[in-house]
Amino acid sequence: MSITKHPYSILDKRRKRLGMSRAILAMRSQVSQPTVTRILTGKESAPRLPNVQAIAAALGVSLIIGANLRVEEDLDVNEFRRRQALKKARRLNSMIQGTMGLESQAVDAHTLDEMLNRTVKDLLVGSRRRLWEE
Repeated sequence: MSITKHPYSILDKRRKRLGMSRAILAMRSQVSQPTVTRILTGKESAPRLPNVQAIAAALGVSLIIGANLRVEEDLDVNEFRRRQALKKARRLNSMIQGTMGLESQAVDAHTLDEMLNRTVKDLLVGSRRRLWEE
């Protein structure tokens, strides 16, 4: 995927396709929100490479540095979103399972799988913000 306009516009397009706010991207990349905004809008004349790499990684893409900067999608948008939903669903379900265990109401593996799948589906069709928030 070649980059036209400013070199980082492709990162901002990816962010939008993922449904991720700049605030969430800043949190996930551990780059300040003003810096994320300046980089994605092309207002940062010489962004630091570690910041750009952290933003790219948080978006699930790799930077290919050569004569021209290129961005390669490690995973397509849908698969990246699905993996995020699965990761979050596992975390949420482990909290539920822990609570149920404390209350001596543990559930079997099949029920846990059903809960996990339902949570993934809910995250994918629900609020995009909910999907990306930690």
